[in-house]
Amino acid sequence: MDEEQGSPPTFFDSLKAFSKHSYFNALLIFIPLGIVGHFLVWSDTVVFVLNFLAIIPLADLLTFATEEIAKRAGPTVGGLLSATFGNAIELIISIIALDEGLIRVVQASILGSILSNLLLVQGFCFLFGGIKYKQQNFNMTAAQTSSSLLALTMLSLVIPAAYSSTTESQIAAQKGVLILSHGTAILLLLIYILYLFFQLRTHKHLFDPEAAKELEEAKKLAAKESGAETESGSEVEQGQKDKPLDKDDDKPTTTISVSIAALIIITGFVTICAEFLVDSIDGLVKNLGISTTFVGLILIPIVGNAAEHVSSVTFALKNKMDLCIQIALGSSMQIALGVTPVLILIGWIINQPLTLFFETFETCVLVVSVLIVNYLIQDGESNWLEGAMLLASYGIIGLAFYFYPETSGNQ
Repeated sequence: MDEEQGSPPTFFDSLKAFSKHSYFNALLIFIPLGIVGHFLVWSDTVVFVLNFLAIIPLADLLTFATEEIAKRAGPTVGGLLSATFGNAIELIISIIALDEGLIRVVQASILGSILSNLLLVQGFCFLFGGIKYKQQNFNMTAAQTSSSLLALTMLSLVIPAAYSSTTESQIAAQKGVLILSHGTAILLLLIYILYLFFQLRTHKHLFDPEAAKELEEAKKLAAKESGAETESGSEVEQGQKDKPLDKDDDKPTTTISVSIAALIIITGFVTICAEFLVDSIDGLVKNLGISTTFVGLILIPIVGNAAEHVSSVTFALKNKMDLCIQIALGSSMQIALGVTPVLILIGWIINQPLTLFFETFETCVLVVSVLIVNYLIQDGESNWLEGAMLLASYGIIGLAFYFYPETSGNQ
């Protein structure tokens, strides 16, 4: 019936598609240079720059592999995969830092990753998508579900801070906050598992346009049979209207096995380059005279979230805003409800006192950021001005952390 569809891609077609995917592939030369620079002990600044440049094409290829899987698995699983593979980098780096007792570095990178996804990734998404399409729609219910879960994270950070400040004995406060953090981590992890069940099983139609379309068609059919007329302004349709379907764009150009293998291999290389990049941070701080707080909260998350940056903007330019929201908001939520509790429980196992009691300044910044995002997504629409507002918010935070004094904080 559809002759234009052609034969499915082969293994060699898949390799060709990956090799010719983008001009960014020219930057792949920086992968061996970054690795060699690390082992030959070149200047830390040079190693940092080389590995930073190496991550750019890897992030772009990761985007391509995820897109190919999303074409078959649907946007829900595709967005989930994008966020998961992006966050694997932060998780690996944080576990290494936690094992070395770098509690503040771990806490800074957790908050930095959430802020980077919420404001920077989503900001670029809204900005570039809005420039091309003037106004874009997304599923408001799915976005607000993610945002509500982030509000729960805010509660889990504010309560330990309030507990600590109202307890007279510092030793009792530290002990109490540690026990409170362990219990909260288990509850947050449980909520995240329930959310996955909600997203992938019971309320799949809120996150997957295909499932939403099927549900709407079933409703129309039922209405026809009963002789009634249904209005087509349903909540599940909100994110899908005015969304052009590009058939050529939705055709897979690689096999599923090659896409999955590429996703794993590329993530491995990104992790190696990110580790070498982190190893060069101390030297970079001394050479450039910037604070470790700024590096932990701003620079490391930008590098760690490179995959989300590229993929979100790519999806926004293709008017796939539901995927953008799932990657940006979903990734923040995965860090808050998945990565953070896992790190706290790992710290508990290896006897490292990682808690949910962060610096007061950092907690305030996160609370305000989540509120700003909540205001902007509540209408289910986005435009370039909202993107500019999110980027301006991130710029203000970046400027504040650049001048934020080094302190031992609460540890």
